[in-house]
Amino acid sequence: MKSDVMKIARELNVYCPKCGKHTEHKVVIYSKKQESGLNVGKRRRARKLKGITGKVKGQATVVKVAKRQKVLLQCKECKYEVERVLGSRTKKKLEFAI
Repeated sequence: MKSDVMKIARELNVYCPKCGKHTEHKVVIYSKKQESGLNVGKRRRARKLKGITGKVKGQATVVKVAKRQKVLLQCKECKYEVERVLGSRTKKKLEFAI
C-alpha cells in the first residue's frame, strides 16, 4: 500500500556552495512567507482590473494536481541557506523521519 507521506532526515551531509565542501546541513520545511502588497505584479494587476477596457486578466484555468515539495538547507558552519526541490511534483506530504 502506498503512503502519502514523504520522509526526510533532519540533517543531511550535502555540498555547501559558500564553504566549497560537503558539510552537515539542517533541513527546514519551506513555508510561504507573507506577501507584500506593494510589489510590481500586484500593482500592475490592480491597475489592469481598475479600468473597464477589454478583456480582464483572470484566474488560471489549469489546476495543478500536485505540489512541489521544497526544503531549506542551512549549513551548520557558515549558516548559508540553499533551497532544494525534492522530486518534481508529488501529492505526498513532507515529514521528518525520526
